[in-house]
Amino acid sequence: MRHQVGGRKLGRTTSHKDAMLRNMVTSFLKHEKIETTDIKAKELRRVAEKMITLAKRGGLHARRQAAAVIREKGVVQKLFDEIGARFADRQGGYTRIIKTGYRAGDSAPMAVIELTVRPSEKKEKKEAKAKKEAKAAPKAKKEPKAKKEAKPKAAKSGKETKPKRAAAKRPAVRKETGKEK
Repeated sequence: MRHQVGGRKLGRTTSHKDAMLRNMVTSFLKHEKIETTDIKAKELRRVAEKMITLAKRGGLHARRQAAAVIREKGVVQKLFDEIGARFADRQGGYTRIIKTGYRAGDSAPMAVIELTVRPSEKKEKKEAKAKKEAKAAPKAKKEPKAKKEAKPKAAKSGKETKPKRAAAKRPAVRKETGKEK
């Protein structure tokens, strides 16, 4: 029985699976978006969200715990300096999985996993949208312009037509044979 055994096996040995997830979480935090299979993305989400939670906690011990999983020192620094600060006031849900279809070779379901948008960016977008609406509101209050009157159509006899272009003819290509006449 598998009571209280979490996670998926992913068809690999435990050591291979752990190494693969460490590499994937390093790449994910480095690029903030990767494409992989749907199942791997769901497993990656578990590890990545734990790393972001460590970054939010901060401190030397949390940094060492993250460094034990993440393969590159620069990524650990980015995690604690940028990503941890980005999600400081968010209580979970740091990643988003978007299904993208099926892989051509083996029809495996593919997905993109990415970090969610920063809350500060959402506020900036809302403020920008409010500014656009404020600018558009005075324009909307103006009275609509009167409809243009329809122009009378020209009589068919007075209407000039452009002559049609003749299709350019290509010179005939002759087959050359080895015989001379």
